[in-house]
Amino acid sequence: MDTAKVLVTDEAAKVINELKAIHGDLMFHQSGGCCDGSAPMCFPAGELMIGDNDVLLGNIEGCPFYMSAFQYEYWQHTQLIIDITKGRGASFSLEIPLGLRFFTRSRVFQNNEWVEI
Repeated sequence: MDTAKVLVTDEAAKVINELKAIHGDLMFHQSGGCCDGSAPMCFPAGELMIGDNDVLLGNIEGCPFYMSAFQYEYWQHTQLIIDITKGRGASFSLEIPLGLRFFTRSRVFQNNEWVEI
């Protein structure tokens, strides 16, 4: 099993690459807000201000993926798996006009995986 903190499904990777062809470099931030629920949000690179209160979890399809440090305290023992589905999310994420939305599945790391991290 891959012990990366964030992974992407093949289907979501295709959408990310489609969005990169349209918008150029991208970035992701795992929303933990009330309005968007807890959804991965995709923006043009640099559009969302990243600060000391954000944690870089890794990259998906060459795009940095961040989460707030406060939220990371709760999610640090889990692997995020970014996927895509039909439907409209309630956000400003770039995939919304395509009639799609990214969503996050997660799994708790096994003890042996946690050691690797």
